[in-house]
Amino acid sequence: MTATRKTFRHGIHPAEHKEQTRGRLIERMPFPPEVVLPLSQHLGAPSKPLVDVGARVYRGQPIAEADGFLSVPLHASATGRVTAIEKRPHPSGNLVEAIVIECDPSSPQTLFNERPLDWRHLSTSDLISTIQQGGFVGLGGAAFPTHVKFSVPEGKRVQFLLINGCECEPYLTTDHRIMLEYADSILLGTQIVQDMLGAKKSYISVETNKWDAIEALRDQVPQDLACEVIPLETKYPQGAEKMLISAVLQRDVPRGRLPIDVQVMVSNVGTIAGIGDLFSWNQPLIERVVTVTGPGIKNPSTLLIPLGTPLRDILDYCGGLTGDARQVLFGGPMMGSPQYDLDVPILKGTSGIVCLADIQAPERREYPCIRCSACLDACPVFLNPSQLGSLARMGRYEEMLEMNLMDCMECGSCSYVCPSNIPLVQRFSVAKGLLRVKQRKKQAA
Repeated sequence: MTATRKTFRHGIHPAEHKEQTRGRLIERMPFPPEVVLPLSQHLGAPSKPLVDVGARVYRGQPIAEADGFLSVPLHASATGRVTAIEKRPHPSGNLVEAIVIECDPSSPQTLFNERPLDWRHLSTSDLISTIQQGGFVGLGGAAFPTHVKFSVPEGKRVQFLLINGCECEPYLTTDHRIMLEYADSILLGTQIVQDMLGAKKSYISVETNKWDAIEALRDQVPQDLACEVIPLETKYPQGAEKMLISAVLQRDVPRGRLPIDVQVMVSNVGTIAGIGDLFSWNQPLIERVVTVTGPGIKNPSTLLIPLGTPLRDILDYCGGLTGDARQVLFGGPMMGSPQYDLDVPILKGTSGIVCLADIQAPERREYPCIRCSACLDACPVFLNPSQLGSLARMGRYEEMLEMNLMDCMECGSCSYVCPSNIPLVQRFSVAKGLLRVKQRKKQAA
């Protein structure tokens, strides 16, 4: 393993399919007729409304407050009038309480209370509070509240900040374009977060299929910032936290522990760029870059989209679906979630919209396991997916726990390589969900 080809053990090399959008400049999508902002857009407690139906709101204005520490506020992504606070379709498949705003077509959509924030004179607690008030969550897909992640527990310290620009999911080029076009925001955010955490050095980690982004970032790193841009081998799931830490720092996060336990903090490049914008002009998390791509969409694009924009409006703006479109995913094809309703809105954690055609999403017949061990060679956390899959099929979930089921990050590598088309990762997800329900019932009793 050479210095320019750092990586982790195991993993897979799926076809990239990034050519449709890797060269497409980020384009601001026009504001839709209405935005639908679910109060649940992140892990933790949903936000609590601050506005009533009929209220006029302004782009960037807080419209819902955090409900506790593991929660973040919600802001209006467009200037307009609140027309409803009601249950609406959610990308999770549920009906979720949402604030609906009718966008004002005559408004210039300027930012509410635009001004720079002097981060250099804020304490660590004030910086973290500012990030929470900005509504920030991880933009890589997990949507974990950023201020919670950055709140270092007493007795712990951060030695290194890893900024994740790997974007190893096929089709997606959101982070690639952010690194090329918003390098200044990324580097400002890096400086702020590194100083806030007291880290001695930052590493921006980028796969080698994005050499233009590597060079663009290297050219702009300030001389007084202890930051290095690290090329990594193009491999899936390189961007997973534990894999990234292993590849860059050769440190292993112990089972059941977190990156902070090896003195590392990991954050997505989009999140870091957003923090740079927050302190540059007081812009909370009200919009995000989204890759709209795949063989099932007529005009693949990279768009800057107001949060809450309905999927239907985005697809229409990109020319609509092709005649053979079969499936629309939020996220990439490995870990993304199929959407059942074109009226669902994009959320803070929506990194991409992938439209697959018949040939990419065929119905597959499942065959018995042939014990080929391909899934063992692929699993990045060294589980035995074949045996776990057999236990899941028989409903022996407690035994799966003994085989470290909860270490599975549901990356889908095992399902991808399985010649028998066994839906391993789906079975693991169901098993984990049932075990969590059982555990909650046990605690309640």
